[in-house]
Parts: sequence; C-alpha cells; structure tokens
Amino acid sequence: MHDLIISASILSADMGCLAKESAAVLQAGVNSLHIDVMDNHFVPNLTFGPLVCSALRKHLPMTFLDVHLMVNPVDHLINAFAAAGANQIIFHPEASTNVVKNLKQIRRLGCNAGLAINPQTSLNCLDDKWENLDSILMMSVNPGFAEQHFIPEVLNKISSVKQLLSTHNPTIRLSVDGGIKKNNIAEIAKAGADTFILGSGIFNTEDYTITLTELRSELNL
Repeated sequence: MHDLIISASILSADMGCLAKESAAVLQAGVNSLHIDVMDNHFVPNLTFGPLVCSALRKHLPMTFLDVHLMVNPVDHLINAFAAAGANQIIFHPEASTNVVKNLKQIRRLGCNAGLAINPQTSLNCLDDKWENLDSILMMSVNPGFAEQHFIPEVLNKISSVKQLLSTHNPTIRLSVDGGIKKNNIAEIAKAGADTFILGSGIFNTEDYTITLTELRSELNL
C-alpha cells in the first residue's frame, strides 16, 4: 500500500510570486508540486514551459516536481523537462504515436513515467504498458483550465484502475487531478487513489497550513 500524497498544482498559484507561493505550500505540508504544461493545441490553454520547471528546481532543489504534459507531440518536451529538473513526466496516450517508446524515453532520462487518462478515455490504453509505468493520473475534470468541478462518474473509473493495478502492477501510483476539495478527498481515497492533486483547493484558501491540516484529517493522516 502506498503512502498518501498531496500535491499542489501551481496552475492556481499567484504567478507574480510563484517561487514564494510554491515554498509556502510546501512549508504548509504538501508533498510535491504539480506542473500543468499546456500548448493551446492539445488543450485550449497555454501555460508553462521548461524554464518555469528549471526555475522551481533552482529555488526548491529538494522538491519533487511532477510534470503533466498536455501537449502534442510530446517527444521534444519530454527531453526538455527532464533536462529542466522534472522528477516525473506524465503525458496523454492520445498525444503519442508510440506510447511505450515515450514511457521508456522518460525513464531513460531518469524520471518516473506516467500516463494521464481523461474522463472519456478508454482504460484499454493501459494494456501492455504496466511494466513501463510508475504512475497513472486520472483526470476528474476535462483538462485545460483550473477551478473546475469534480466529475462524480470518475469515481467508478478510479476504482476500475485500482483493480487493474492490483492485478497487473500494484507498485504503480494512482493520482487524481481536478476538483478535489476537503468535502470529497476521502471518497476519492476510498475509490483507490493514493495521490491527490489540488490547485484552487489549496491556493484559493486563506491559510495553507489550516487547509493542509484539514485535508490530512479527512485522509486520517
């Protein structure tokens, strides 16, 4: 059984003082930072490039940086974000012409490798990938923008992925991203998730320490 992890998505941070905001949530108790990379092509938004990842690595050298690529193609940016200091790189199978090749590429560069699954994506995309995966990211919103509401139907999909992991490779972590708040994080954990990615659920609150304490209480941590 994996330790439960809370990760802060910097998409919801104050971009004018990103390093300060990132340091504050880490001090409050988050375990890692999640970097949503969007190209205004694969998804209808434009966000961070490798320079942001590199800057965070410089200012926060011991922090686990989890990069979620919502881009197409992925090959070049995998190299760029690995060089920028990412610890984990996740991409969408729809954005790759050879998923196994890209997963192996990520691992060869010294990073954990993961796949992101949209609410409407078939779980068949995981077939024959189990030995090349370190993480699966279940999207509980349609990717592209922050502050969306959790899609309740995704709970069943989380449970289905957890069952598949139990059969094929229980060492793979199961993350969930989108609309996670204090009032639903326990239910998401019960469905099988072990990593919880929150943006506005942390950054839009008045006191990060109180928020993290409440979230951990819901998870019995």
